[in-house]
Formats: sequence, C-alpha cells, structure tokens
Amino acid sequence: MLDPHDRILPEHIVKATASTRYLIPFFSYYVQAGFPSPAENYIERVCDLNDLCISNAEATYFVQVASDSMIGDRIDRGDVLVVDCSREAIDHKIVVAWLNGDLCVKRIHYVNKMIVLLSSNQKYDPIYVHEGDEFRLLGVVTFVIQRLR
Repeated sequence: MLDPHDRILPEHIVKATASTRYLIPFFSYYVQAGFPSPAENYIERVCDLNDLCISNAEATYFVQVASDSMIGDRIDRGDVLVVDCSREAIDHKIVVAWLNGDLCVKRIHYVNKMIVLLSSNQKYDPIYVHEGDEFRLLGVVTFVIQRLR
C-alpha cells in the first residue's frame, strides 16, 4: 500500500509533444565542477531539448513528483520526470507504476517472481506487489528536470 503522501496525482502527468522546437546552443565543452578551467567559447551545434531528452515521443510523457520518497536518487518533490513507456523496466531502474489505483515513482526490484518497489528515502518502507494487486508499469524514468533551489 502506498503512503498517502507518496502518490503522483493524475493531473501532474503531461504527454510529451515535439510540435514546438526551441533551438538552444549546445557547447561541446565540459564544465568543471571543481576548480575553474579556461573557457573555450565553442558552440558545437544547436539542439532542442526534445532531441536531448526524448527518444520516442509517442511513448514519452512528463510527470511531476509529489513526494520526497526518491530523494536518495536526487529526485525531489516538484521535479519533473521524463518517462518513456517503451523502455524495458529492468531490475533497479526508476519507474513510474500504478498500484491499486495510485501512481508512484520507485526503483523496481525483482526477487524471483515478486516485484518490490523501493524508495530511496528511509522514511518509506518497500512496497511488495502481491498477487491480485492491480499493478502496471507506466514507464522508465529517463531524465529528471529540476529547478535549483
């Protein structure tokens, strides 16, 4: 059973569309996270965030995170996830799932034939998907878009 504070609300899900394209300069130079390095002002190309974040537009949607259950994976409340429902949800991928009428984002883990949905915040217990539960995988998270706080 999902914690009531750990649900994604249906109105926070938006289908990805690539009808509008915003070309943004793309620098091929890596930015140092430690000491600064000499800057090279070299634009390799222009890109569109759709090209960068979406490989299958027909199978991709955005969803806003409603809880803090995945903060160990740097996914926080209010972040936007790019979710591709055509990707295979292999063990330990972060997925969006439907369980007994609620949506959630979790790391999926397979134990023999059992599915366990794991949070990366110790505050939340693992969720075991039992036979008879209404369960569907709704996609694999491919990118996290977050506003810096």
